[in-house]
Amino acid sequence: MAAIGTWAFSYPAVRQMKDLILSGEHATDVVERAMAEVEDDTETGHHIVGRGGFPNSLGVLECDAAIMEGHPGRFGAVAALRGVGTPCKVARRVMERSPHSLLVGEGALGFAVEQGFTVEPNDNMLSDRSASAYQDFLQKKKNVSGHDTLGLVALDLMGNITVGVSTSGAPFKSPGRVGDSPLAGCGLFADRTVSITCTTGDGDKIMCYCPSFHVVQLMKQGSTPSEACHIVLTDIMMKNGQDKCFEIGLIALNMKGEVGAASSVEFPYTFWNQSHDTVQQSTQSSPP
Repeated sequence: MAAIGTWAFSYPAVRQMKDLILSGEHATDVVERAMAEVEDDTETGHHIVGRGGFPNSLGVLECDAAIMEGHPGRFGAVAALRGVGTPCKVARRVMERSPHSLLVGEGALGFAVEQGFTVEPNDNMLSDRSASAYQDFLQKKKNVSGHDTLGLVALDLMGNITVGVSTSGAPFKSPGRVGDSPLAGCGLFADRTVSITCTTGDGDKIMCYCPSFHVVQLMKQGSTPSEACHIVLTDIMMKNGQDKCFEIGLIALNMKGEVGAASSVEFPYTFWNQSHDTVQQSTQSSPP
């Protein structure tokens, strides 16, 4: 049994996941419920997740989300989805009820409507903070830094593993821009025989390296989660130059509940496993 989340703001979600896992909930239900709590809260939107996130260059909030189980072929994702406060719930419906694995833009929106999701006006999707930031972008060309994609991972009592990711994407991005988050092997990957992983950071760069897939493959060959994450990070930094590497954070979990992380920047994360009574907070330092 274990749960992990990217960034310090995932603490309440991981605490909720712990309680749900201990009550016998399936890993996929655990991830979906905890993710929705964060996605639909405007107070966490400034972390670039869901409702209250920063809009694209036209002032429209477009969200990306994905969910993946450890069983082969169990993956669903949406990208550039507008007007839905809980995109990870829509991603799960794609996994379970669509013949496709990834739906984008109008296709994702149409599918959400078919599945009974409420589509809200764009103004409802923005917070006062994100709307104000957008005006600063228009008038002063002032941008917002950060790539705080939320990634959640659950290992339940029955040994099921599921990973979910959600983001509103790069602030003031081009309409239709999609980063690594909803792409299998890039923003997330799961294999029930060994492990599960997710990434956060500069999605336009991360997707060029398929790091989540790479981490899982290394764990299949015997690496611990920590070793696998550091090997992948070292490889990426060697290719880019250590002083020129983009922002990337990797976090991984194996079937023993062991957690590992590596990052090119200071990367706080939260986790819980059978070795702890309470949710733990940790910070992965950037390489020297």
